[in-house]
Amino acid sequence: MAEREVFLAREALADGRLTRSELARWYQPLFRGVYMPKGDVTLWDRAKAAWLATGRQAVITGVAASGLYGSSWVDADTPIELISPRHARPQRGLVVRQESLAPDEVTKVSGIPVVARARAAFDLGRHLRRGEAIARMDALMRNQVFSAEDVLILAKRYPGVRGLRQLGSVLPLVDGGAASPQETRLRLLYIDSGLPRPTTQVPVFDGWRAVRVLDLGWEEFRVGSEYDGDVHRTDRRAYVKDLRLRPKVESLGWAVDHVIKEDRDDEIVGRATKLLRSRGWRP
Repeated sequence: MAEREVFLAREALADGRLTRSELARWYQPLFRGVYMPKGDVTLWDRAKAAWLATGRQAVITGVAASGLYGSSWVDADTPIELISPRHARPQRGLVVRQESLAPDEVTKVSGIPVVARARAAFDLGRHLRRGEAIARMDALMRNQVFSAEDVLILAKRYPGVRGLRQLGSVLPLVDGGAASPQETRLRLLYIDSGLPRPTTQVPVFDGWRAVRVLDLGWEEFRVGSEYDGDVHRTDRRAYVKDLRLRPKVESLGWAVDHVIKEDRDDEIVGRATKLLRSRGWRP
């Protein structure tokens, strides 16, 4: 057996590659009847196992597909979503949908059938809750740019499928500039509260040189917003650099609010509103 091979146990036993005692001693099950050598399990391992568990008929979609494309924030143990032409027996860790899928909506990633990027976005925007859908689509857009027009073509191709109304509302809000789910959430908080839509990854220039790139900002008013997340706690060098740059950013005429996890939503919106109004914005 190959060192990292993911395989169907019945096939390995039938052709003599393994005995039942060897299977039990050296290999671990991923899904029903699908095994791999004991050790760490990656997202790719579980995706291939899910494909094998459905008789090599399914196509990976959703969050798992975005992770295979390289999107951030996808854990190895995330449920594997599949589109399958036949009913698959339910089991933990698999989400199987019997939906229509055209040939031009399928590709392969490292040998595994995966929906194309636009179809992945189409499914993310329909099947997840609004906030998570936008965060996952942001991450996919940041890593693998997809066309909103291509997603809308799919909506016209499948006019009666579940979740089209939500897809239509979230697609215009997708922004590949978001560097984390927390930044997506912060951007949506501002928008939903009636503030102007902020721009992502806003450069602060000193002459021709960019001295800082803010998470979010309203360039017209020179107001910025930064989410101070775990990197400020775990990376001392980054934290010190950020602190030392703050006076420089302020000297260039920018007012920046720094948001932390413990802030309440009303506090965040209130501070941003006050800064924007002080710079001339009127609701």
